[in-house]
Amino acid sequence: MIQRASSMSMAAIVFLAMGLVASGVSRIEQRAADAPSAAGPISESLRAAVDRGDVPGVVAMATGRGSVTYQAAFGLAEAAPARPMTVDAIFRIASMTKAVTSVAAMQLVEQKRIGLDDPAEKYLPEFARVQVVESFDAATGAYRVRPAATPPTIRHLLTHTSGLGYDFTSPIVRDFKPRNGDTFAVGPLLFDPGARWIYGTSTDWVGRLVEAVSGQTLDEYFRGHIFTPLGMADTYFNVPEGKQARLVNIGVRGSDGQLAEQPRQPPPTVTRFNGGGGLSSTAADYIAFLQMLLNGGQRDGVRILAAETVAMMDRNQIGDVGVGALKTALPQRSNDFSFVADGRDKWGLGFLITVDRVPGKRPPGSLSWGGIYNTYFWIDQTRGVAGVILMQFLPFADPKALQLSDAFERGVYRLIDGP
Repeated sequence: MIQRASSMSMAAIVFLAMGLVASGVSRIEQRAADAPSAAGPISESLRAAVDRGDVPGVVAMATGRGSVTYQAAFGLAEAAPARPMTVDAIFRIASMTKAVTSVAAMQLVEQKRIGLDDPAEKYLPEFARVQVVESFDAATGAYRVRPAATPPTIRHLLTHTSGLGYDFTSPIVRDFKPRNGDTFAVGPLLFDPGARWIYGTSTDWVGRLVEAVSGQTLDEYFRGHIFTPLGMADTYFNVPEGKQARLVNIGVRGSDGQLAEQPRQPPPTVTRFNGGGGLSSTAADYIAFLQMLLNGGQRDGVRILAAETVAMMDRNQIGDVGVGALKTALPQRSNDFSFVADGRDKWGLGFLITVDRVPGKRPPGSLSWGGIYNTYFWIDQTRGVAGVILMQFLPFADPKALQLSDAFERGVYRLIDGP
């Protein structure tokens, strides 16, 4: 089990936004300025989770459209030697990379260099003559495939309706092995494009698309078109050596419920960049990205997307198809996707869209997603609120991590609404 300092409050670092002077500031920003003590319950819930050993360490940050309204760090970034968590700690954000890749793709859509309903094979020849699994025998591995009824499009890739799964979201993907000289440059798909939703490698291919169309590596493209314009100076595929001391160690929760820290190792150098995951970042950097989306594609006077494009990303793009809760195929990597409102939630261009109204939380129409190491974010365009909460352990969708994320979100909305 990860050891904790004798007094976690000594490891806690809390900063509250003070002294807002801009006119038209949102209610959450004004309340944080007028009554910073109102944020105390948020800190108490985060600190208590660390003290109980629910999580080894956490960084949480919330923002309005203009300013950060809450930020805090609790617990440890590394157990031995004990290294306190700090708000500038660097986390592997994994699938939170997908939102960045989706923004990059939409920049290319704006420039008319790609179309959402273009077939993926127009830019990625690997998608030519893609096959769909018609049957699969789990006991023998025998399978039948057929040509896809329709070619997967860029929209299918951005919405996870392409038919591509992950090995931890599909036992077929987990167990499928080509036979008899079969080769599959892509997939094979689990269903015809557009027929269903399943979380998978679709955004990996969107990253490849961005590289193919832009002529840049994803690392170069992100740096030039997203990170530098938004002031995201701590977000990388390859964390520089001088910043690696800020990386948070990875933990694993065992079947006994105990957390064990993994041995610290230098991160491997990445040369093939993945649009579906692979970035490391800080809470502040990702909040800058979320502020851009809250403000319709711009931050601090720098615009990287048109407001109409952001509005399009926020809308349901899968029609009557529902986002289904998923049973894990690899329990050591992920728990069940029980946080999804099974069959009711929708997907935009890069984000889960909340449909149900839950008192005390984000309203319907809000956007969210997370990363496999239990990093999560949400964007509430209706009320002008966004939040990010970062932890660093497996498996994904850890119940205690989700409980803490829920408590943090509810605390942010209590901060907005008052007692």
